[in-house]
Amino acid sequence: MKTMKAVVVNEIDSYATEEVTLDPPKAGELLIKMKATGVCHSDLSLINGTIPMPLPCVLGHEGAGIVEEVGEEVTQFEVGDHVVLSFVPFCGECDDCHNHRPNMCTAGAAANGKMLDGTTRVHRGDEDLDVMTYLGCMAEYVVCSSICAVKIDKSIPLDKAALVGCGVMTGVGAAINTAKVEPGSSVAVFGCGGIGLSIIQGARLAGAGQIIAIDLSDNKLEMASSFGATHVINGSTEDAVAMVHALTNGGADYAFEAIGVPAAMEQTYNAIRRKGTAVIVGVGKLTDSMALNALLVSISGKVLMGSMYGDGNPPVDFPKLLSLYQSGKLNLDDMVSTTYAIDDVHSAFEDMQNNVNARGVIVYD
Repeated sequence: MKTMKAVVVNEIDSYATEEVTLDPPKAGELLIKMKATGVCHSDLSLINGTIPMPLPCVLGHEGAGIVEEVGEEVTQFEVGDHVVLSFVPFCGECDDCHNHRPNMCTAGAAANGKMLDGTTRVHRGDEDLDVMTYLGCMAEYVVCSSICAVKIDKSIPLDKAALVGCGVMTGVGAAINTAKVEPGSSVAVFGCGGIGLSIIQGARLAGAGQIIAIDLSDNKLEMASSFGATHVINGSTEDAVAMVHALTNGGADYAFEAIGVPAAMEQTYNAIRRKGTAVIVGVGKLTDSMALNALLVSISGKVLMGSMYGDGNPPVDFPKLLSLYQSGKLNLDDMVSTTYAIDDVHSAFEDMQNNVNARGVIVYD
């Protein structure tokens, strides 16, 4: 049993770095020494209750590290392997996996805070702790199923590789896998956090002719320009939908919502042309809903899609994305704005809420 530091959410809006214990890996599992954990808006959504999960719970779902111990029956990993974690297990055996939808794998359909066998590996004294999405990787160590890890090239910096585990896969995948953005097309992106910036990069990689970034923060819009946006709109001072229509001569071919706000989802749908495609990537509250005009849905012929994890196939797509990084086509270096120690986690979330970073990353010794 290991003693380690982990970020624990004890109740809504209450979290702290605490000392906990971690059991050894069981059959089919890995012990991973974490090297980097991305500070994602989905973590904040767990903290504030937008994403409902049992509490107390160890935070973290975007990370990378080094395999330190291999459980029985694991044959595809060995000690010393560098891995990126996937918050969606991919069993390779269910109907979704067989039909090229591993992002919907039924092995992880109920992320209820436990491991795949329904037990936990993390404890605080005599108390069992749940973990976020089979990982709980905002911690110095993680025990996870081997189907939640993807081996990567050891030459890749792990603080950059960590981002592929959620934000980059989700955003780049939404543009390339979900929407299938076509060369020369027009794209609008509502929300320029880590996922929105990744959507912009995905649209650029797909060859979009216009990439219009919309946000309420001038700082985020400056970041958007540096990652490939051709136009920026500050939604706090301008009518974003009208501006998108004016810039694209009638509506964008594709529009993406990356913040989980119903009003922005409606704007995303309204910003596309007839027969255009709107993709909802952001995660709203279970009690939220968005309104659509019942007449125009049919006669406009618009396509409304949801994108879960960028419709990604982690064992295939993680290495592809990191190959794009190695070739200089995908900018992960500038995505990591600031690094933090695990004891500074409150500063990391404050900076997120103040729009300081493209992505903050917790790094470990």
